[in-house]
Amino acid sequence: MFAVIFVRDRLIVAGDATATANNIMASPLLWRIGISADIIMHVCDIPIMLIIYILLRPVNKNISLLALLFNLIQTAVLVANKLNLVAALLQLESADYLKAVDPNQLHAQMYLSLKLHDIGFGIGLIFFGFTCLVNGYLIFKSGYLPRTIGVLIQIAGLCYLTNSFALLLAPQFAHIIFPAILLPAFIGELSFCLWLIVKGVNVQKWNKLMTMG
Repeated sequence: MFAVIFVRDRLIVAGDATATANNIMASPLLWRIGISADIIMHVCDIPIMLIIYILLRPVNKNISLLALLFNLIQTAVLVANKLNLVAALLQLESADYLKAVDPNQLHAQMYLSLKLHDIGFGIGLIFFGFTCLVNGYLIFKSGYLPRTIGVLIQIAGLCYLTNSFALLLAPQFAHIIFPAILLPAFIGELSFCLWLIVKGVNVQKWNKLMTMG
């Protein structure tokens, strides 16, 4: 949230490569902090994946592993995608090897890196969409978590898939449905998080399934 709201939304000017370049050059440390915040988030993704895998493993070990693999690929894609943000900054530095390139061309290439980051983020969320579909199924079947949350998580997965494939196949349509298409995803994921924090799981049923498995 910090990297998106307080860094990229603040520095990137939609459709204006030069203004965006000037903003980033004026706040290079803020840009780097935003990238670092994203990386820290992805580091935190790893233990969260393990927790959810262990939580849902009693329902079906193999299907839970499948969700974990989808989630790992999502995080790997998003981490690699941060190189586009680094590339945007590198093209604006005053290095000697960049002096031979026209500034307007550098600004255009920098803005292209930002557009590639947006697309790369969408591609990563395709794998997260499948993660949500699988985890939603496991939650629905678990018996120790509410079925309603399982349905909400699956709806979240469908929203992610719709948004990401629209970004690749019909960009104009993607602009129309965004960000409304991700509202159900926010509701589903928030509901799951709050339930785990406030209510938790039915430990007796979890233990029973774990023993049977």
